[in-house]
Amino acid sequence: MGSISKYFELSARGTDVATEARGALATFLTMAYILFANPAILKNAGVPFEPAVACTALAAGICCVLMGFGANFPLALASGMGLNAVIAFQVAPAAGSWQTAMGLVVISGLVILVLVLTGIREAVMEVIPLDLRRAIGAGIGLFIAFIGLVNAGIVVPGVAGGPPVSYGHLREPGPAIAVLGLVVTTGLFARRVTGALVIGILVSTAVALAAGVAKLPASFDPPSFQIAFQANVTGALRWDLLPLLGAIMMVDFFDTLGTATAIGEQSGLVDKRGRVTAIRPILIVDSISASIGGLLGVSSVTSYIESAAGVAEGARTGLHSVLVGLMFLSSIFLAPVAGVIPAEATAPALILVGFLMISQLTAVDFTRVDTAVPAFLTLITIPLTYSIAHGMAYGFVSYVAVKVLTGRARDPHPLMYGIALLFAAFLIFGK
Repeated sequence: MGSISKYFELSARGTDVATEARGALATFLTMAYILFANPAILKNAGVPFEPAVACTALAAGICCVLMGFGANFPLALASGMGLNAVIAFQVAPAAGSWQTAMGLVVISGLVILVLVLTGIREAVMEVIPLDLRRAIGAGIGLFIAFIGLVNAGIVVPGVAGGPPVSYGHLREPGPAIAVLGLVVTTGLFARRVTGALVIGILVSTAVALAAGVAKLPASFDPPSFQIAFQANVTGALRWDLLPLLGAIMMVDFFDTLGTATAIGEQSGLVDKRGRVTAIRPILIVDSISASIGGLLGVSSVTSYIESAAGVAEGARTGLHSVLVGLMFLSSIFLAPVAGVIPAEATAPALILVGFLMISQLTAVDFTRVDTAVPAFLTLITIPLTYSIAHGMAYGFVSYVAVKVLTGRARDPHPLMYGIALLFAAFLIFGK
C-alpha cells in the first residue's frame, strides 16, 4: 500500500486509497451508461451490438489505466458521445463501411499524437486566455447538468411549432425518481456525507428497480470481441475522406482541452496561471486512446467530463483512473449488471456536478467586455448547441474579432488567430 501511495502521490495531494476508490465508483457509475449507449449508436453503422458492449468496456478499461499510470490525473476515458454519432451517421456512410470509419479514427489519434509530441497541441492550450478557459469549464458544467435534466426526463424535446425544449411531468416514474434522487443527494451533499453522489445513485437505482423502471439482467452471455482489430486503416487513406478526418480531429482535439481544463480547475491541479500541471502526458494518453478505440471498433475513446463526479468525491490522483479502468474491465463480464443503473439514477449526480463546475464563472472578470462577451458566448453555446467544440468555436472566433474591432489586435497570440480561422472554417463548412 505504501508503494501505491508513493507512486500516485496520495499524501501530497491530500487524499488516500479509500477516497480515490469512492471517487472512482462515482465516476464509473455516471459513465456506465456508455456500455449500452455507444453500441446502440454504432449499431446504426452496422457494428454488431453484443461485441460492441464488450469492446466498449475493454477500450475504456485499458485507456483509464493508461491515464492513471501515465499521467497520474483523475480523468477517466471511454468512447466519446457525439464522436460516435459522427462516426455512425456521417463517416461510416461516406466511407462505405464501419471498418473504414474506424480506420479514420485510428489515423486521427495518430495525427493528434504527433501534434502533442511536437508541442503544438500543448502550445494551443497555453495561449487560450484564462477567462475563456474558465468559461469552458463552466459551460461544460451547464452542459452536463443539461444532459442530466434530459436523462431525467425533466427536460424533454419540444413539439413541432413550439419551443425546442419543454418540461416533463412528475406523474411519470422516470422524472419522479430523478427528482427524488436529486433531493436525497443534495441533502447528503449539504450535510457533507461521504460518498453522497454514490449513495444517491444507489438509492435512485433501488427505487427504479422497485418501480419497474430498471430491471435485473435475465442472462449472462459470454463476451464476444469479434469487432476488435477490424479497422481498415489502409482503406481510410483516401483523399475524399480528408474533410471527415479533419472533422473528427477538430472535435476530439478541442473537446479534450476543454475537459482537461475543467477537471484541472475543479481538482486544483493547476498552476498559478490556471494551466493544468500534467497536460502533456494527459494529451499523449488521450491521443493514443483515440486510436485504441478505433482499433477495437468502438469509435474514438476520449476524456470524460463525468470524471468530475469522482473529483467531487475527493479523487485527486491517477489511482482514481486506474480503479475506474478496473471497473470497466470487470464489466466486460458483468455488463448486464452495469446496465441495471438507469439514466434517471445518474441524472442527479450529473446535475450536482454541473452545479459545482459553474462556480468557476465567478472568477471571470465581467468588467472586461472584450473577454467577458466571448466567455459568455462560450458558456451559453456549449450546452445549447450540445457540443463543446461548437461552443468553444463561437467563443474563440468572437474573442479575436472583438480584439481586432476594438483596436487591440496585438493582444491575442498569433496562434489564437490560427485557431480562430480553423474554428471559423469549422463553423462554416463543418457538418
